[in-house]
Amino acid sequence: MSNFDSISERESGLRQRLSARQLTMIAIGGAIGTGLFLGSSLAIHFAGPSVLLSYSIAAVISLLLMGCLAEMTAVHPTPGSFGAYAEYYIHPLAGFLVRYAYWSCIVLAVGAEVTAVATYMQYWFPASPAWLWVVLFSAVLVGVNAMNVKVFGTVEYWFSSIKVTAILAFIAIGSYVVFYSRPVGIGFDNYTNHGGFFPHGALGMWFAVIPAVFGYLSIEMIAVAAGEAEDPQRAVISAFRATLGRLAIFYLLSLALMLAIVPWQAAGMDKSPFVRVMEIIGLPGGAAVINFVVLIAALSAMNSQLYITTRMMFSLSRGGYAPARFGRLRRSGVPVDALALSCIGIGIAMVLSIWQPERAFVLMMSISIFGAMFTWFMIFVTHWFFRRQWAAQGDALRPFRMWGFPWLTLLGATLILAVMLTTPFTALFAMTLATGIPFLALLTIIYLVWYRGKAGLPAG
Repeated sequence: MSNFDSISERESGLRQRLSARQLTMIAIGGAIGTGLFLGSSLAIHFAGPSVLLSYSIAAVISLLLMGCLAEMTAVHPTPGSFGAYAEYYIHPLAGFLVRYAYWSCIVLAVGAEVTAVATYMQYWFPASPAWLWVVLFSAVLVGVNAMNVKVFGTVEYWFSSIKVTAILAFIAIGSYVVFYSRPVGIGFDNYTNHGGFFPHGALGMWFAVIPAVFGYLSIEMIAVAAGEAEDPQRAVISAFRATLGRLAIFYLLSLALMLAIVPWQAAGMDKSPFVRVMEIIGLPGGAAVINFVVLIAALSAMNSQLYITTRMMFSLSRGGYAPARFGRLRRSGVPVDALALSCIGIGIAMVLSIWQPERAFVLMMSISIFGAMFTWFMIFVTHWFFRRQWAAQGDALRPFRMWGFPWLTLLGATLILAVMLTTPFTALFAMTLATGIPFLALLTIIYLVWYRGKAGLPAG
């Protein structure tokens, strides 16, 4: 597969200073954020207690996705990652669409995270304007990302450590309350006492897979960060294996306990359901501590997403698909201009926090999720082409091999496509395809008019 070397070469220059431990925590940091702590309330709104099945389905899709990515990334660790793989194994247009769809998705997801940050801060300062917190925390995290990658990795490692510790503490406290102290109104009866396990039927459970997928969004960033890992092959395989099991446990266990403590109708969007749990339990200071943790979680996810969207724009520039300035590295080894461009989502979030503060988070989520689902679908498709090409060339030994090919790859592609096609049937996600498909069409026209024939040329 030496022909891929030209793509690796043009994306070189980033400093390989991330350890396997940091890589694992970066992925956990990206995925354990607003999707779990605030987005879960949206999923519960759709499904009630059957949201546990919704998150299980999303976990299966994520598991299959990670298997496909692990195999490709262990062979080709590069910042362009799945965008570069789509370019090489399918067609340059596919690589162009995947990179820009993913970049735009994460740019908007950054906006969703900082919108959630403003919501959490208003728990303590209810009279404060949301835009103030958007500006303040954005400035801090953009500063962190403008430093060298080791500083970013260290900050993200400690952010993620706080979240993991807090979730384990939440699971321990929740388990004690549900299984031992058992106050009135708390217990697994809450799974069936308020309209049954499927209060909105199987369709409601399926609708909840949409925000559940958003919850797992960013696990794929391990593949992008591999381009800056000290020992890419070992770090990537180790991180892939460690991340998903932890995420499934954190998501499913914490949600299972939450639903036993909080009647599902009480999980509103004005605050995190985790904060609501602590208010019901009555643990002194517990709600404030959890609110601090979910604040850290959102900042951590935002930090990771700023990093990842910067690297995707860097890859686009080095591939000749964006202005050359976005592929230039500063003395710190960071593409600062690409970082500045990737702050667009923060600006959108600030406008929405002033214009429609009540709906800002849901709007940002519904628009951004298209790019995520399209990217995930294309990762499965790319893996199918990847395996076919390797098989045609003798199927050489690889550091990691996805199990169950081609059936599990096709299953993952089918499931995520089905989730994507479900979005128009929900009021909250009606904008997902309505904005996503025209955006893809526009990108395709831009590519055909401007970039066709220029694939792989150095930026500038």
